[in-house]
Amino acid sequence: MRHQFRAKRRLGQNFLLDSGILARLAEAAELSPADTVLEIGPGTGNLTRELARRAGAVVAVELDRELAPLLAETLAGFDNIHLVWGDFLAQDLPRLWELAPPGPGGARKVAANLPYYITSPILVKLLTGQSAPALAVLLVQQEVAERLLAAPGTRAYGSLSVLVQFYTVPELVLKVPPRAFFPPPEVSSAAVRLRLRSNPPVDVQDPALFFQVVRAAFGQRRKTLLNALLGGLKWEGDKAALAAALKAAGVDPARRGETLSLEEFAALTRAVRSAQADGRR
Repeated sequence: MRHQFRAKRRLGQNFLLDSGILARLAEAAELSPADTVLEIGPGTGNLTRELARRAGAVVAVELDRELAPLLAETLAGFDNIHLVWGDFLAQDLPRLWELAPPGPGGARKVAANLPYYITSPILVKLLTGQSAPALAVLLVQQEVAERLLAAPGTRAYGSLSVLVQFYTVPELVLKVPPRAFFPPPEVSSAAVRLRLRSNPPVDVQDPALFFQVVRAAFGQRRKTLLNALLGGLKWEGDKAALAAALKAAGVDPARRGETLSLEEFAALTRAVRSAQADGRR
């Protein structure tokens, strides 16, 4: 790397250098001059430039200050890039958007080559608040991409699948080989596009309880759904009451969490909520 910079393994730094793939990622974000795009971890700034050529503004959040000289050189000449130094997970997301609000008819979008070790918390931060982007194009580990797209009953299906599919419509954009990065990672990568839903695909009156149920169901995969929920929900009633709640939702207590669809998780949440309310009376 230039400027005698070495990628830091502890920060998950694998810089994407393939110009063709960089352009395809930027194009996948469907950017217009009215859009503001948030980039998490600009690294060498190569993707940042592609985004800045297409969007009205780029807000790029970088943790590693040693990249400052390299970014200053790479991003020279662009006046629509707002560089923020710090940990993205510690940032206030609404305030980041306020640095460069979208223009008339524009939208808030995200495009990023994510550090693999913090992909899940980044997704939670982006999707569960009041400032979720209309669209996100994220380069992640291929195994994670498969989890985001996974259907019920498959090995890859889990709580992250439910989270992403509850809030967005995910799709695979492209697969990226290790040789496209410096240094090359030990695994393959893939870009996914997440399109924010205007409304969740299922009726959930209590999203917090819904995701509590989902996490409990996947928390101990080898256990039946009934036993997983007993421990994961810290159920205060008796086992029979919880079993009755599952049956009321049309779910066999002997099933495993990974076999449930979003619709079944929603029905189960409603039944659990009702059973909890009965238990308090």
